[in-house]
Formats: sequence, structure tokens, C-alpha cells
Amino acid sequence: MAGKYREQAAVLSQEQIADQIFSMWLKTEQIAKEAVPGQFISVYSNDSGRMLPRPISICEMDKEKGALRIVYRVAGKGTEEFSCCKAGDTLDILGPLGNGFPLERCPEGKKAFLIGGGIGIPPMVQLSKELQGEVQVVAGYRDELFLTEELKANGTLYLATEDGSAGTKGNVLDCIRENGLTADVIYACGPTPMLRAIKSYAEEHQIDCWISMEERMACGIGACLACVCKSKEIDDHSKVHNKRICKEGPVFHAQDVEL
Repeated sequence: MAGKYREQAAVLSQEQIADQIFSMWLKTEQIAKEAVPGQFISVYSNDSGRMLPRPISICEMDKEKGALRIVYRVAGKGTEEFSCCKAGDTLDILGPLGNGFPLERCPEGKKAFLIGGGIGIPPMVQLSKELQGEVQVVAGYRDELFLTEELKANGTLYLATEDGSAGTKGNVLDCIRENGLTADVIYACGPTPMLRAIKSYAEEHQIDCWISMEERMACGIGACLACVCKSKEIDDHSKVHNKRICKEGPVFHAQDVEL
């Protein structure tokens, strides 16, 4: 596991890419160089009245330039503040945090589903770049699309929308079934109902399945204990069947957690 660094990161650029969805590139000294797909950063507010940081998944890394990209939804005062940042501003960030997706599960010759739902789509961009096997991205949206060009660049992209405005009308599993897709391993990130359905699908078809439960994180640094999930294994510290998603996750094998 790489080290954790707290840095004053300079905002390189920011743009709004969909309704309430923003894309920001940050200049970092160490975090971008050591991060792996599936990890996240904690972003601290410049308002002293907001003490706890906001955990945001890493969308892309440019290790040579020491830069990383976050794509996030404005969901409260903290992310609203971040959305007002411009090039040249600075943000206090901590990372890389959590454990990433196991890339070795999809070597050359294997096929993967990269399944993202809503704001669980951004982590699939870097993951699609780094897998050696065949990449099939299945992205589920409510209606408005984002990050489609980036996802097309490193794999075959399939779309599902709730209103049927693009791709399959329905959810990501409807899309997989409609297109007759198969895979050896699943990597997924999105809302809990989606992950629950994917876990059942993986069990039914005996597919190796890894899920990121980042949606359920609160502070991202293990302080608030709001992100505890039930696990099969007993936690060494608490001696109960609990895992902190921000510390022991956010990526878990689907069989190791209850949804």
C-alpha cells in the first residue's frame, strides 16, 4: 500500500460536464504518482466551519505530470464550494486513500465488465486504462451522459438510461442481457441497489466480482464511523462483523460484504 500524503493542491482546471457534475484537475506532488484505480482522496473545505473533508474518487491520474482528475456531484455545501474553484486556487487534500481494484484479476486474455452507475462511473476511466484484458464498460445513467468519450477510448462502451434516451432503456444488467455480454470478472461502483443486483448476478453466473462501496462513505478518514458495513470476517479491532468502507474498502470482493 502506498503512503498517504496531505498536500496543498493547485487547481489546474475545472468545468461542468453535466447537471451538477463537475470535473476538476489538481496538481499534486505525490498522490497522483502513487494512486491506483479505485482509490480516492479526501478534499478539505477552505471554510473553517466545515471540519470534515469530502471523500471523492479519483477519475484519472497523469503520473508524469503529477496531476489527478476528480469528477464529482454537487451534493451539499462542501462540494458546492469546490465547484466554485478556478484555475490557480488551492485545496487541501489527503490521499491516496482506501484500496483499489485488483488489476491482476483481468490479465491479457480475460474479459471484464466495468460497471458504473451515476457518480460511480468516474473511477472506471482510469481502471479502463490499466487493465490488460478485454474491457467492456457498462455505464448506467438516469438521463444526461458524461465521460462517454473517455470510456470509449479504452474499451467497448455500452449505455443504459432510465428514460431510454441512450442505449438500453433500463439498468446496467438489462444492458448486459440485451447485448448478450459475458465476462470473467466484474468491477463495479455505484448505488447500493445496483451493487446488490450485480452481486446476485455474479453469484448466479459464477463470475469473480469486486465492488466499490464509495457511495456510502461520509468523512473518508475513519472518524465518523458512518460508513460501517457488515462483513463475513470479524474485524480485528472491534471483534464484530464490521468493516469501515473508507479504511478497509472502498473496494471489496462482493462475497465478503453484505449489501
